[in-house]
Amino acid sequence: MASIRAYQQDDQDRLVEIWLAASRVGHPFLGIDELVAKSGELRHVYLPNAENWVAEHDDEIVGFIGMIAGYIGGLFVDPCWHGCGIGRALVMYAYALKGVLTLEVYSANQGAVAFYTRLGFVVTRRRPRDDQGRPLEVIEMTLTRA
Repeated sequence: MASIRAYQQDDQDRLVEIWLAASRVGHPFLGIDELVAKSGELRHVYLPNAENWVAEHDDEIVGFIGMIAGYIGGLFVDPCWHGCGIGRALVMYAYALKGVLTLEVYSANQGAVAFYTRLGFVVTRRRPRDDQGRPLEVIEMTLTRA
């Protein structure tokens, strides 16, 4: 099983690799050119400004979660490790730390919506457009203690 630890600056290149590979699977509707362009934002804006936790298996980083307070800014697992419990472990780790979690996910990313639903997240809001104003529905989901 994976172990979870705090992000270190040396992890950055691997996290960007994982982000791009996982985004190609979960967000193909954005296109590779946009994803590659956004990888710079991940490196220079999102990672430095979030509380990040990485999952490792045999000293290899296989996934990560980025948090801003109780908001999941991103959860990305190397596609080779999809279905192995890495994402669940990262979310449950964050849940244990924060108690309440909120996130936004594209409705077109049906695998992610189903994943979060299985973990007990409920839909709290829907927006017809994403943050860039594109006609891509975004779903807000929340996980709270029962």
